[in-house]
Amino acid sequence: MVVCHFWSRAHHHHRATSALLPHRSSHDAAGAFQVMPVVVVVVVVAVMRGDGGGLKGARGGRGAAPRWRGELPPSNGFLIIEANGGLNQQRISICDAVAVASLLNATLVTPAFHLNSVWRDSSKFGDIFDEDHFIGSLRKYIRVVKKLPEDAFVNFDHNISMIPNMRTKAFSSESYYLQKVLPKLLELGAVRIAPFSNRLAHSVPPNIQALRCFANYEALRFSEPIRMLGTNMVDRMIKMSSLTGGKYISVHLRFEEDMLAFSCCIYDGGWRESIEMENARERSWRGKFHRPGRVINPEANRRNGKCPLTPLEVGMMLQGMGFGNTTSLYVASGKIYNAEKYMTPLRQLFPLLQTKDTLASPEELAQFKGHSSRLAALDYTVCLQSEEFVTTQGSNFPHFLMGHRRYLYGGNAKTIKPDKRKLVALFDNPNIRWDRFKRQMQDIHRHSESKGFGVRKPNGSISIYTLPMPDCMCQRAEP
Repeated sequence: MVVCHFWSRAHHHHRATSALLPHRSSHDAAGAFQVMPVVVVVVVVAVMRGDGGGLKGARGGRGAAPRWRGELPPSNGFLIIEANGGLNQQRISICDAVAVASLLNATLVTPAFHLNSVWRDSSKFGDIFDEDHFIGSLRKYIRVVKKLPEDAFVNFDHNISMIPNMRTKAFSSESYYLQKVLPKLLELGAVRIAPFSNRLAHSVPPNIQALRCFANYEALRFSEPIRMLGTNMVDRMIKMSSLTGGKYISVHLRFEEDMLAFSCCIYDGGWRESIEMENARERSWRGKFHRPGRVINPEANRRNGKCPLTPLEVGMMLQGMGFGNTTSLYVASGKIYNAEKYMTPLRQLFPLLQTKDTLASPEELAQFKGHSSRLAALDYTVCLQSEEFVTTQGSNFPHFLMGHRRYLYGGNAKTIKPDKRKLVALFDNPNIRWDRFKRQMQDIHRHSESKGFGVRKPNGSISIYTLPMPDCMCQRAEP
């Protein structure tokens, strides 16, 4: 059988036992954050994938380390991958590359980052992550080098493009890598996979899955400049939350120009917005939205919950759930579209609102400006430590953060994930009364709380990065 350890968040530093909203009773489902008791849940082996290399125990509620099998055998060659996308898509690529390197018994070259046309961040691996910690943490499980050694590179005329690019399909299986990629690796001594986004199946053998988990939650940590400023920002957020016992909630607000443009939704409906959205679409996706047969229906997009929530809508939702003007709120986002207009109502509802630009000085942020992934890492750090996290639009950021929070906080994501179709119907109802709206918001809050815990099904379509239990948080009993 498999034992999963759940640990109370009271064991985590900075956690006070008082409620975030002191005026609410413990019986109010939309109210205070309650400290959970320590429990041990036994999950039958049926929820796991079966045999094959079990997971080493979760100590202190902090997840799985792969089983060390002794000295590494001689390497079969070098694996070179290119991670693309934003911060958390890159993170998926890195962790999957660690898993693939283990499958192939390959030496992983520290991943390169593709310069994305949307994110426009030229950061290297070491700018975002602690490269030495990454290499050192994995030394028992795979070899990692910072660059291709000279004696290997010379075989390809010092030209990275001469190394064969194995164009693997998305979510390729373990057998694909062993049957298609490994022979090429053994033949040439190095292979390249670019792009390498979601190139490994969600379900792999437990020992490989454990390595994925270890890479994500232990080997990957942010670079020292990000860690130092991120820690300071968390400390400042806690000090500014004295009215709520040092607790705060965080919101991932997706209301950047590129996000609105991609959604093809309409907000104020003015000519300026229309021109700016069209320009943004052409700048980033060149003609994608004007291809023959492409139908854009903003009204249907809104009804179906596909439009990013406005800052005001987020504020109304949180007010309806019972959060008020004494609630400390951290907003994680990129550059908000028309910020002066759209952020003012949210600031009026939540005067204790903070962002990275208010928590950190311009001098502190100077080294991160122009680097969206590094700025996102600061947001990630503050959101990770919040008492509750609010996601307003699906993306890798909230999915990754929910998984990380589950991993750290005993399996509970403590995340408000609203049903946006239901929200839109309520927002667009001119006859709804505030008391009814509040009841509906409290129902959404309760539903989110009930979904905080989750167990990934074997061969399921959800990744371990969103649902790390049982793969990353359980230990298989020794035979």
